[in-house]
Amino acid sequence: MNKSHAPDKLELTALRDFPLVHAGDKLPELIADSLRTNGLTILDHDLLAVAQKIVSKAEGRSVLLGNVVPSEEARRRAKETGKDPRLVELILTESTEVVRQSDNLIITENHLGLVMANAGIDQSNVDEGFALLLPRDPDESAREIRDHLKEEFGVNAGVIVVDSIGRAWRNGVTGHAIGVAGIKALLDLRKMPDLNQRELRVTDAAIADEIAAAASLLMGQAAEGKPVVLVRGFKDIQGTSTAKSLLRPREQDLFR
Repeated sequence: MNKSHAPDKLELTALRDFPLVHAGDKLPELIADSLRTNGLTILDHDLLAVAQKIVSKAEGRSVLLGNVVPSEEARRRAKETGKDPRLVELILTESTEVVRQSDNLIITENHLGLVMANAGIDQSNVDEGFALLLPRDPDESAREIRDHLKEEFGVNAGVIVVDSIGRAWRNGVTGHAIGVAGIKALLDLRKMPDLNQRELRVTDAAIADEIAAAASLLMGQAAEGKPVVLVRGFKDIQGTSTAKSLLRPREQDLFR
């Protein structure tokens, strides 16, 4: 692999005035329409970073807490953490393992293999009394958007579904890729020479996460209303991997 995966210039443009998304909306069509409304042309090798929240909303992943019946375990953990037992029930249902728990915090591994606070369930920017779950298959969600862009505009663009996630040993959240299509999520840079012509031995670049983090700067975290970002500048990161390639195998996970 040559150095061209690292461009000299990177352009990120948020799509403004993106409409509010509701269950059943055809998100790929909304994105295509928004590109036109913003006067933007999408090209081969371009990428679209799409906020997880609008993907989940379009896929009907919003749950009315009033319809949730907490289990005994959910009630116990709710008392221990000070959380709503109905929310805790959703967290447990969406998870395969509770990794850590403390005051007002439950960290789990969810069914996607992601280790996240509250299984990635969110209550910001959703109607009162509701909680929003992650997409069932964010990689498939990204593929559907990519396929529509190819059909609509005749381009081979990449798509990244972005969620804000906390990190071990670091404060704050940053954008991570939880779904990808049309790009290599992880670049194997081993055997590439450094400036001293020594081969890199263990370096993998989480390129999809780095793009997601950059795009999240434009998306914002509150009421900005810019959930889609057009990314231009990369030329040689096209591929067929999924976001699952970014997950460290459990046997290599030294934090658990």
